Amino acid sequence: MQIKARKFAAAKLIWFSFFLYFFMALNSNNFFVDNEIGTLKKLLIHSPDGGIGKIIPSTFSDNLYDDIVDIKKMREEYNDYVKLLLHFLDPKKAAYVTAYEKANSKAETKYCYVPGHADYFNSDAVIEVQYILALILKLPEVKIRLVSAICSYEETSFAIQQKLEQIDDVHLLAKILISGVLPASISGTNEEEYIFPPCPNFIFTRDICITLKDHVLLSKMAKNARKRDSLITKYLLLYYFFKNDNNKIIEVTEDSDFFLYEEQERKQRVISIEGGDVMMIAPNHLLIGCSERTSPNAVNEVIHEIFKNTEIGIAKISVVKIPKARAQMHIDTIFTQVKKNVWVLYGIYSERLMGQENGKKKSYLNNLTHKPDKGFDEKPEILQYYKKVGTTYCVTENYALDINPKGIEDLLTQISVEDFGCDVNEVKIIYSGDNKFPFDDREQWTDSCNVVALKEGVVIGYDRNHKTAEAFVKAGFNVITTAALFEAFATGMAAPNTIKNMLILLPSAELSRARGGSHCMSMPLWRDQI
Repeated sequence: MQIKARKFAAAKLIWFSFFLYFFMALNSNNFFVDNEIGTLKKLLIHSPDGGIGKIIPSTFSDNLYDDIVDIKKMREEYNDYVKLLLHFLDPKKAAYVTAYEKANSKAETKYCYVPGHADYFNSDAVIEVQYILALILKLPEVKIRLVSAICSYEETSFAIQQKLEQIDDVHLLAKILISGVLPASISGTNEEEYIFPPCPNFIFTRDICITLKDHVLLSKMAKNARKRDSLITKYLLLYYFFKNDNNKIIEVTEDSDFFLYEEQERKQRVISIEGGDVMMIAPNHLLIGCSERTSPNAVNEVIHEIFKNTEIGIAKISVVKIPKARAQMHIDTIFTQVKKNVWVLYGIYSERLMGQENGKKKSYLNNLTHKPDKGFDEKPEILQYYKKVGTTYCVTENYALDINPKGIEDLLTQISVEDFGCDVNEVKIIYSGDNKFPFDDREQWTDSCNVVALKEGVVIGYDRNHKTAEAFVKAGFNVITTAALFEAFATGMAAPNTIKNMLILLPSAELSRARGGSHCMSMPLWRDQI
């Protein structure tokens, strides 16, 4: 009997170990990104909220907008984006929202897209910031801490803080903390009360953090309009996504003596980094942009943090230094990846095209006295850092520096060849506006280079970038609108798993006014490995 009992106990232990291993493996896969084009399994989004509809022209600069958007139309366009994501990431929820839309076709608001509403789709794959915020607000200690932190940062009255702390409806509270609008029922008046500035850029979840394999790098926003985004995101990471392992969260901050310097000196030492400037481009290779929004000091800190973190296993970091310009605020406004060997790029940052253009100008201007136009005063610069193998981490000696790529196009080619094993002759660059002036400039402004991959070769772009779509066709891709694709899904003419080499065009009359594309509107949490 004792032998049988031991065997039974041993068998139980083996099965328990197996299920524990299986659970841990499954759980670890829930947060893992080591590339930009593997099949997307899970991401974080945020639908346009009421705060966007409160922006007026005099606050454009403060809120990082260039125009007023029609919030109703913007939501309709964004709903197409969400529905598309659900088709690829969560088919059951896609079927649910499709059926809901048919049954409620005359309804002004599609409540299935509204976080916190009883009819909300609530997917485990397409995750909404506001919905997750409501979940963590159910924890009393989180509610008190976050409300206090936001009220302190926004310098509200203690009376407002008390009103927020007394709200029992966590979904309503989450909405208020993001939109900054206190409903009349809470304010005690007959009108809404504006207690915070809006967070109109929260729809661009790419910027708030970035997944580095099974870790996450928390952004430190450059502009005040996005500080509350960053604060809320920190709580989402600490109390929801990585509640069991806060060590997976990477933060970079200024040196301890930062505040001892005078104001002008502090400006030179400030640390700011945003997710649009960070790409986990290949398993051992990280791209970081040094731009208008990501400071050199931040890049320096990230390099050290990544290289000394042996768990992540990144051995190479390429820094892409670009001019500080509103039109190209992050590197993902200049280029994004479509396939292992295919990229979309703003041609003015192609050293090959600019070399050809400069050659033409030289031949035209040889006999003239004035100098040729220089275009940008500052050219892109590529610096590559390699972690030294077999050495103890040292701040000054832990990496080797190389200035190898001649420019951005050379860098993209290098990634395709060295990181993905492509033949150099097979690398394709698709240019914004098909590299035709003025369409290249116009369409880059409306995010022609800012596409996100649902899987390798299948990306989402904006329907207003016609010349870029033509360039995709020339490169061998099919192009289809979301409306046509949804119809094909409904009639059984197509399925997400059968689609290859396709640019899917999202309606974008209003979305594009917010100055970000599909890449900006996605924060991948889990992708298949390539």
